[in-house]
Formats: sequence, structure tokens, C-alpha cells
Amino acid sequence: MPMSRRDLMDFLGRLGIATTTHEHPPLFTVEESQRLRGAIPGGHTKNLFLKDKKERLFLVVAEEDTAIDLKSLHGRIGSARLSFGRPELLYETLGVAPGSVTPFGALNDSERRVTVVLDEALLSHDPLNFHPLENTATTAIAGADLIAFLRATGHEPLIVALSETVPAGLP
Repeated sequence: MPMSRRDLMDFLGRLGIATTTHEHPPLFTVEESQRLRGAIPGGHTKNLFLKDKKERLFLVVAEEDTAIDLKSLHGRIGSARLSFGRPELLYETLGVAPGSVTPFGALNDSERRVTVVLDEALLSHDPLNFHPLENTATTAIAGADLIAFLRATGHEPLIVALSETVPAGLP
């Protein structure tokens, strides 16, 4: 059984990491989030669960408007060619369903199968916003605290400049 939102908040508390959580209706896409999030400050993200041809797993975390080219991403992160991971594999490793993908899922990856890739540009925002293992809320956390959280779960993040940011409304 994967860790729950309560388990996540307890873990963050034990680390001394302060967060703020905003409740909202379930959100499944970046577009829904942009429409319904209201005035939640900070960097908002997209989170891609990927698998390469060698069966290595990656969670790519970037600003919501970052264009990520999957055909060239493998060269930036040192992997083989990438494709999206199956929902069953996402749940098995990070303990979340599609629509709730979050770096907080590292708490559930006790085997450390997933490499967490953070877009360098994302870390310029304060705070950063992610689902707390479920898509009915958004939890704000400082970038340095996110990195501390990932390290505490045994996931040393790979910080990479992923792509150019595109203006809102463009593909």
C-alpha cells in the first residue's frame, strides 16, 4: 500500500520542512490547473513519468509551460530513447495515478527505481507547487526543501536545463 497524503505531511514535518496546502477540485491536466487554481503563488509544474528502452524510469519535473521534446530529452538526461511509462508502473513505483504525478511520489519509491529530473529553470521559483500524492490539493514547498525531501527519500535529483520556455497559449 503506497504512502498517503497524511504520511507525506508527517514525513515533511519530521524533516522540518514547511509547506502550505491548497484544497481544490480534482485536476488532471495543466490546462485544468491553470483554469481552476486561482491565485496560488509560485512555480506551477508538469510532471512526466517516463521509461527508456533499457527499462530505466524517470520523473521529469518542469515548469508547466516548458516545451519538452521527448525525441531529444534522452541526450540531456543520459538515457536511452524515452516513452511514457504505463499507469500500472507509475502506481507501482510512485504510488500515484495519472493526473496526480508529483515528485512527492519519491516517498513511495523505496527501491529507488525512479530518477527524478528537475528542470533548472523551475528552481528559480519560490515556492514550487505539486500535488501531495493526490490531485485534490496543491502543496507549495521551497525549492531547496524539495531537494532536501528528495535526498531524504534516497533520490539525488538530476538538475538539467530541459528546454526553452514557450509563451502561454503556444504549443
